[in-house]
Amino acid sequence: MKSIANYISIARIAFVLILVLIKPLSITFFIIYFICGISDILDGFIARKTNTASKLGEKLDSVADLIMILVLIPKLYPIINPTVKILMWIIIIGVIRGISVIVVFLKYKTFGMLHTYANKITGFMLFVFPVVFCIFPSEVVIHGMCIIASISAVEELVINLSSNEFQANKKSIFKTG
Repeated sequence: MKSIANYISIARIAFVLILVLIKPLSITFFIIYFICGISDILDGFIARKTNTASKLGEKLDSVADLIMILVLIPKLYPIINPTVKILMWIIIIGVIRGISVIVVFLKYKTFGMLHTYANKITGFMLFVFPVVFCIFPSEVVIHGMCIIASISAVEELVINLSSNEFQANKKSIFKTG
């Protein structure tokens, strides 16, 4: 590994795994959670600024994001206590994302998720969700999250199905290149 950005991504994975042991929505939880968020922003920024962006870095970032989601869902589920409708919606989003990962693997023989604007917005909203939910625990917040996540999941799947090559840094279905 030739980049500090990759080490930051690896550190994020370690911090996310520490969250498993921490009481949800506690001060310690939020400190570690925000370290994870800051590292998610820093790794890509540093890689671009130092011209050390790499396929390995893209994969580490995607893996770190996936692990964070897989850790946070069971951690926050009892607190959020979603309705069956919301739970089904989240499962559908997960299935769409899973199909997209399978498409990437079958078409391009690699693992990866796209860094689209919609995925970045979804990631940001997921990141601020625990804080927002502490302040405004409501169905409106959860519905908003699900709408944005649905749009980003469908966009990523359409891009992966229609592309001739894997484009991890494709920004939008509406933007060429």
